[in-house]
Amino acid sequence: MVLPVTTEVMVILTAKQGVTRQQIMAIMPSEIRETVKLYLDGKIRQWYSRGDGNGVVFFIDAKTREEAQAIMETLPLSKEHLMDYEYIPVGPLMPLVGLIGAGARQ
Repeated sequence: MVLPVTTEVMVILTAKQGVTRQQIMAIMPSEIRETVKLYLDGKIRQWYSRGDGNGVVFFIDAKTREEAQAIMETLPLSKEHLMDYEYIPVGPLMPLVGLIGAGARQ
Protein backbone atom coordinates (compact mmCIF):
# COMPACT_ATOMS: atom_id res chain seq x y z
CA MET A 1 0.00 0.00 0.00
CA VAL A 2 1.33 3.42 -0.97
CA LEU A 3 1.03 6.03 1.77
CA PRO A 4 0.40 9.68 0.92
CA VAL A 5 3.14 12.21 1.32
CA THR A 6 2.50 14.15 4.53
CA THR A 7 1.89 17.79 3.67
CA GLU A 8 0.40 18.90 7.01
CA VAL A 9 -0.41 17.54 10.42
CA MET A 10 -3.92 17.96 11.77
CA VAL A 11 -3.86 18.61 15.51
CA ILE A 12 -7.04 18.20 17.55
CA LEU A 13 -6.96 19.88 20.96
CA THR A 14 -9.30 19.11 23.84
CA ALA A 15 -9.12 20.13 27.48
CA LYS A 16 -7.75 17.44 29.77
CA GLN A 17 -10.22 15.76 32.09
CA GLY A 18 -10.78 17.95 35.14
CA VAL A 19 -9.47 21.16 33.58
CA THR A 20 -11.99 23.98 34.03
CA ARG A 21 -13.01 26.65 31.56
CA GLN A 22 -11.68 29.23 34.03
CA GLN A 23 -8.21 27.64 33.95
CA ILE A 24 -8.16 27.79 30.17
CA MET A 25 -9.53 31.34 29.98
CA ALA A 26 -6.84 32.58 32.37
CA ILE A 27 -4.19 31.52 29.81
CA MET A 28 -6.19 32.44 26.69
CA PRO A 29 -4.83 35.99 26.09
CA SER A 30 -1.24 34.71 25.83
CA GLU A 31 -2.38 31.59 23.95
CA ILE A 32 -4.10 33.75 21.31
CA ARG A 33 -1.06 36.01 20.87
CA GLU A 34 1.31 33.06 20.45
CA THR A 35 -1.10 31.25 18.11
CA VAL A 36 -1.40 34.35 15.90
CA LYS A 37 2.41 34.57 15.75
CA LEU A 38 2.58 30.95 14.56
CA TYR A 39 -0.08 31.69 11.95
CA LEU A 40 1.76 34.78 10.71
CA ASP A 41 5.01 32.75 10.58
CA GLY A 42 3.26 30.18 8.35
CA LYS A 43 3.43 27.38 10.93
CA ILE A 44 -0.36 27.22 11.36
CA ARG A 45 -2.09 27.04 7.98
CA GLN A 46 -5.69 26.75 9.18
CA TRP A 47 -7.48 26.81 12.52
CA TYR A 48 -11.02 25.96 13.47
CA SER A 49 -13.27 25.69 16.48
CA ARG A 50 -14.63 22.20 16.91
CA GLY A 51 -18.31 21.94 16.08
CA ASP A 52 -19.01 20.29 19.43
CA GLY A 53 -17.43 23.22 21.31
CA ASN A 54 -14.85 20.97 22.95
CA GLY A 55 -11.65 22.43 21.55
CA VAL A 56 -9.94 23.46 18.35
CA VAL A 57 -8.37 21.93 15.26
CA PHE A 58 -5.15 23.23 13.70
CA PHE A 59 -3.53 22.28 10.42
CA ILE A 60 0.20 22.64 11.04
CA ASP A 61 2.83 23.09 8.31
CA ALA A 62 4.86 20.04 9.30
CA LYS A 63 6.02 16.85 7.60
CA THR A 64 5.95 14.68 10.75
CA ARG A 65 3.97 14.28 13.94
CA GLU A 66 7.10 15.11 15.91
CA GLU A 67 7.63 18.37 14.03
CA ALA A 68 4.01 19.41 14.70
CA GLN A 69 4.34 18.42 18.36
CA ALA A 70 7.43 20.60 18.74
CA ILE A 71 5.46 23.56 17.36
CA MET A 72 2.47 22.94 19.62
CA GLU A 73 4.68 22.60 22.71
CA THR A 74 5.63 26.28 22.34
CA LEU A 75 2.08 27.40 23.17
CA PRO A 76 1.06 28.45 26.71
CA LEU A 77 -1.76 25.91 27.12
CA SER A 78 0.68 23.15 26.26
CA LYS A 79 3.30 24.49 28.68
CA GLU A 80 0.66 24.45 31.44
CA HIS A 81 -0.32 20.84 30.53
CA LEU A 82 -4.00 21.75 30.21
CA MET A 83 -4.76 20.15 26.84
CA ASP A 84 -4.74 16.74 25.21
CA TYR A 85 -3.47 16.59 21.62
CA GLU A 86 -4.20 14.18 18.80
CA TYR A 87 -1.77 14.40 15.86
CA ILE A 88 -2.87 13.10 12.46
CA PRO A 89 -0.52 13.41 9.46
CA VAL A 90 -2.48 14.22 6.28
CA GLY A 91 -1.64 14.49 2.60
CA PRO A 92 -3.09 14.37 -0.89
CA LEU A 93 -6.08 12.13 -1.48
CA MET A 94 -4.44 8.96 -2.80
CA PRO A 95 -7.34 7.61 -4.94
CA LEU A 96 -6.81 10.62 -7.23
CA VAL A 97 -3.64 8.93 -8.52
CA GLY A 98 -5.96 6.46 -10.25
CA LEU A 99 -7.44 9.26 -12.30
CA ILE A 100 -4.12 10.45 -13.71
CA GLY A 101 -2.01 7.28 -13.51
CA ALA A 102 0.80 6.44 -11.12
CA GLY A 103 3.53 7.71 -13.47
CA ALA A 104 2.01 11.22 -13.58
CA ARG A 105 3.15 11.91 -9.99
CA GLN A 106 6.77 12.17 -11.07
